[in-house]
Amino acid sequence: MPTQRVTFQGHSGDQLAARLDMPDGPHLATAIFAHCFTCSKDIPAAKRVSSRLASMGIAVLRFDFTGLGHSEGEFENTTFTTNVTDLLAAAQYLDSRNMAPSLMIGHSLGGAAVIKAASQLHGIKAVATLAAPADPAHVSHIFADHIDTIETEGVADLTLGGRPFRINKAFLDDIAAEKLEKALGGLNAALLVLHAPTDAIVGIENASAIFMAAKHPKSYVTLDSADHLISNPEDAEYAAEVIAAWSARYLDLRPPAPPIGAPEGVILVTEADKNGYLQDINAGAFHHTQADEPLAYGGTNKGMSPYGFLAAGLGACTSMTIRMYARRKGWPLDNVRVEVRHNKVHAQDAENRAGANVDEFQRLIHLDGPLDPEQRARLVEIADKCPVHKTLERRSEVKTVLAD
Repeated sequence: MPTQRVTFQGHSGDQLAARLDMPDGPHLATAIFAHCFTCSKDIPAAKRVSSRLASMGIAVLRFDFTGLGHSEGEFENTTFTTNVTDLLAAAQYLDSRNMAPSLMIGHSLGGAAVIKAASQLHGIKAVATLAAPADPAHVSHIFADHIDTIETEGVADLTLGGRPFRINKAFLDDIAAEKLEKALGGLNAALLVLHAPTDAIVGIENASAIFMAAKHPKSYVTLDSADHLISNPEDAEYAAEVIAAWSARYLDLRPPAPPIGAPEGVILVTEADKNGYLQDINAGAFHHTQADEPLAYGGTNKGMSPYGFLAAGLGACTSMTIRMYARRKGWPLDNVRVEVRHNKVHAQDAENRAGANVDEFQRLIHLDGPLDPEQRARLVEIADKCPVHKTLERRSEVKTVLAD
């Protein structure tokens, strides 16, 4: 998906670095992603979720909170409240571009922040949290050994994830005073809670507390054995898929009508695993699947092979064509099943250059229902009228152009 690097002014006037992941096709909605405590906009979970949402027409703004990543400002001067204010500033920035957000997603402490921010924004229709604490003060256990120092000296230097940070007393006081019950009770948006029961950083009881405090519509989905950072690509992909499918129910994702005479659509294929062959396939805003190769060919077998999709297209078109004809004739066809097999065969005819290998697709058609022999024979003939069948049998041209 095309990504724009942008900046906007945060709570203190500092410029916050952001990435705006835009859809390749029609822009149908906008979301904001808030990262976890001391993380950045570029963690794998944020990138994966944003990419998946962009593929279905939802633009996603992910940014570094003040003093983190590539954003300006001092982290030691920030609090939970300033993070919420940065989120409100992000929404204002998007609104200024006529891209007002309707979906907010937050990971860990960012999940608590989006709950608070969404309760103060108009137009937010859906909120999703990933491994979020029910109480912002929960984050203090990460630096529990330094709390006495912070209380007595007002500040402490510590290392988190191999990086130095300075935590001051204002941050401690702020998270201690902040409660989410009121924000959850007044959240005028659908809520999705995603959490792993085995999360060792933020326990599953936090998901229960968030879920119970919120009003309907609300949903909970387990992330099974995912770690807190959702660092496994498969877990991040699963979370992205769930958020994408769930949010479509609450967001108005109807694409604009195509112009008269426009082609059926564009299939967008994006590499999902640079170390293997897994591919994300998107057709418009609502249809997503994956292609892969079998394990024997170096793939991970998470989707059909390219030839599998080709055979599926032939089978689907055959079944549709038969059904359309039987419906028009009023014939008692109860069900259609089409088995398709693909092989490379040795061609002997001159037209196919004797000795060359050609592709052969074999169809086995099952017709259920009280049809007479003539009707069955006619429906088999009609199968050959399938448009995909005709495309495969006649010569096609593939034109390839390198994108800018």
